[in-house]
Amino acid sequence: MEAAKDTIKSAMGSGEQKSQFEKGHSVPVSNQDAPGKQHEMEGPDPVNDQLPTASGGYQPYRAAGKLVGKKALITGGDSGIGRAIAILYAMEGAESTIVYTPEEEKDAQETLKLVQEKGGKLHLQSADLRSQQTCKKVVAKAVEVMGRVNILVLNHGFQMMKETIDELSEEQWINTFDINIHPFFFLSKYTLPQMQSGDTIITCASVNPYIGRPDLLDYTSTKGAIVAFTRALSNQQIEKGIRVNAVCPGPIWTPLIPATMNEKAQKEFTSPMGRPGQPSEVATCFVFLASADSSFMSGQSLHPNGGVIVGS
Repeated sequence: MEAAKDTIKSAMGSGEQKSQFEKGHSVPVSNQDAPGKQHEMEGPDPVNDQLPTASGGYQPYRAAGKLVGKKALITGGDSGIGRAIAILYAMEGAESTIVYTPEEEKDAQETLKLVQEKGGKLHLQSADLRSQQTCKKVVAKAVEVMGRVNILVLNHGFQMMKETIDELSEEQWINTFDINIHPFFFLSKYTLPQMQSGDTIITCASVNPYIGRPDLLDYTSTKGAIVAFTRALSNQQIEKGIRVNAVCPGPIWTPLIPATMNEKAQKEFTSPMGRPGQPSEVATCFVFLASADSSFMSGQSLHPNGGVIVGS
């Protein structure tokens, strides 16, 4: 109980009175350099392992052994949604490897500590996934240290706001695709040969391709590509018993927000529920899609977006 209280206190931050799950909660306006670092975020820490009560308070995530014996490879696992996934997977019994960029080492070490505090086992890989050969090496090393990969979580991503197509440089357009979609293909291609029936691939897309967000043209385009990739790959792999699904988050409080959004966007960072979401509220979707609970689902997208109504 004391550990849970400490987690809640950390989640609320020093002097913070309103729960992050309470309607009306807003994020502090701040700025960081990309890609964003969780240990440098102002205000309350993103919530990793707590879920909301009916009144908007905090309650601990309750694990049920859903991933015992599973081995997961998680990209972008150092912070934000990826960190919450790694923690909940550990609580559910999975062993994981997280991949992150070199400048995110401090956040990755904190994720390692948090997973170990839950009694979990976590491996770290620092890598630039824009390289095809690096993707191949990442998969090979994950298989070497864990024995195999049952769950591939493609969660990493880059965004940077540009109001118009005139402001969006050709270099940024290409770089966003090199980060956000090409590694999804490479990592899937190199992981699938050792996957078996019952294994899963889970991609992280976004609400943005469903709403056509104009100030994130390149990012939105890659996320739409991820949805299409997920559906097509599912159709390829379904006869082998390998399921492929996507999660399409809405506004979630992660280091990406202060690192890539301007003051106006941060002030408007909310949802129809009257607040932004927390990483823990997205990570539960990744638990569901990795477990037998979703055994009859493939090629589908889950939408933890705070009530934004979207098409399929």
